[in-house]
Amino acid sequence: MKIKLIHSFEDIISIENLLSAWKEFKKGKGNRFDVGEFELRLMDNILELRSDLINHTYKHGGYQAFNVCDPKPRNIHKAGVRDRILHRAIYRILYPFFDRIFVSDSFSCRNNKGTHKAINRFRDFAYKVSKNNTQNCWVLKCDIKKFFASIDHKILLDILRVYIPDGDIIWVLEKIIESFSSVRVGVGLPLGNLTSQLFANIYMNELDNFVKHKLKAKYYIRYADDFVFLSEDKDWLAGILNSIGDFLNDNLKLDLHPNKIFIKTLNSGVDFLGYVLLPHHRVLRTKTKKRIFKRISQKMGGLKNNLITKKSFNQTLQSYLGVLKHCNGHKIKGKIDGLLKDIHEE
Repeated sequence: MKIKLIHSFEDIISIENLLSAWKEFKKGKGNRFDVGEFELRLMDNILELRSDLINHTYKHGGYQAFNVCDPKPRNIHKAGVRDRILHRAIYRILYPFFDRIFVSDSFSCRNNKGTHKAINRFRDFAYKVSKNNTQNCWVLKCDIKKFFASIDHKILLDILRVYIPDGDIIWVLEKIIESFSSVRVGVGLPLGNLTSQLFANIYMNELDNFVKHKLKAKYYIRYADDFVFLSEDKDWLAGILNSIGDFLNDNLKLDLHPNKIFIKTLNSGVDFLGYVLLPHHRVLRTKTKKRIFKRISQKMGGLKNNLITKKSFNQTLQSYLGVLKHCNGHKIKGKIDGLLKDIHEE
């Protein structure tokens, strides 16, 4: 028997929740024209949004598309201010409920989780499976092909209905989900919506439960659409691969990425979440190192030519130094210090 959300539609669209969503949304966006424009008539806009929701006349607006590299190219779709406030109002009510039902070893877009927690969990599992590095630890790593672009709207809504008895909540969720399609109508979530992060975890929670309860996998970690299994038995890992692929295809209409599946020993190094993980340490993957030096060099050039501020340069630098704290990055840090020395001498 699945537990049900006890919150109502009114909890989401209450003035208090909409204003709280506005305050959270506005942080760091005070200088943006569209945000300032919305704020000029804040209460009128909030009341109008609430009225449209109450009367079921709400329609989701369009999206502004742009590309980012983080590190690979991604197509981001940004909704309008009005819609994003609603997204946050929904997230404030739904996230705490769904976070309680997610498996503990799902780490993406969750409070007190994240990539570093996932990697530390991997290390703990590796010690257990290898019996403190006294035997082979095999790792199966999988990735889903075009994950966000492949999420099926009908399947997602069917999953949501299992947990959410309030038909009005389902109505507004359907409005948001159906506001965007990728390769064809009824498929895909936009990278850019706050709700998309939550919907993706709800969607993949189906896989998590299959892995835990049907496959009985003890050492399993998922971060978004990247997931790994650890075992001392290579044949068992090879044996579950077809079951995972069949479950994803039959139940979620997702496909494993054929070029991003491997089974290898931890001793040979496992590329996961930006690091190469080894029995006693972790190092940055080569692409990440090259990207760090390229980005710092670009920022240094911008600083020299007064194209960026010192604050902007330091923010970039500190973010990369933070990444290096979580791996064996002493040599890389030494090279960065050398670059900084050169710029100071100039």
